[in-house]
Amino acid sequence: MGIEIEAKMRLDDPEALNATLLRVGAERGADLLEENTFFDTPQGSLRASDRGLRLRVEQPDVGPRRIIITHKGPRAHGKLKSRMETEVDVSDAEAATGLLVSLGFAPTLSFQKRRTRWELDGCHVEVDTVPLLGMFVEIEGPSETTILAVREKIGLSHLPLIRTSYIAMLVAHLAEHQIHTTKVTLEDDARLVAR
Repeated sequence: MGIEIEAKMRLDDPEALNATLLRVGAERGADLLEENTFFDTPQGSLRASDRGLRLRVEQPDVGPRRIIITHKGPRAHGKLKSRMETEVDVSDAEAATGLLVSLGFAPTLSFQKRRTRWELDGCHVEVDTVPLLGMFVEIEGPSETTILAVREKIGLSHLPLIRTSYIAMLVAHLAEHQIHTTKVTLEDDARLVAR
């Protein structure tokens, strides 16, 4: 079990950020497609207690895929989003789904995300494209101080911090636009926006 600490910001100019990351010596990692499926009890007890249960399938453009079950604890108070996180790698997404369902959890929403990973000064800098929501950058690292220093170094300290998770943002967007779906894909983005 570890602590996830991250700064998330909306990103308007990904090309400028990529150029800055290269200029300051960041190391580019994988480009990948993620499929994120969130689970909850029928009563919604995880969401009600600010916890999350996710099954993620990461498929890099090159290399083997990774399948992870993640439990996220309630968010701690602070400038950045911080919470306890437990992750377990598994080998079979279908079997993992069956296990979670047999334990009383049900899938609530699944969404795809494109992600480009970078490493800089001990932090993961991840550039995300999320259907219906747009582009974001997340900086995850060992401490608030380190993360905020990287945020300053790559010229993003002027952007507002977002403490809301992608899943919460998507749920709010779907409700606001009266879109009834349990799966949001990058290909469906234009179709769902047009509704």
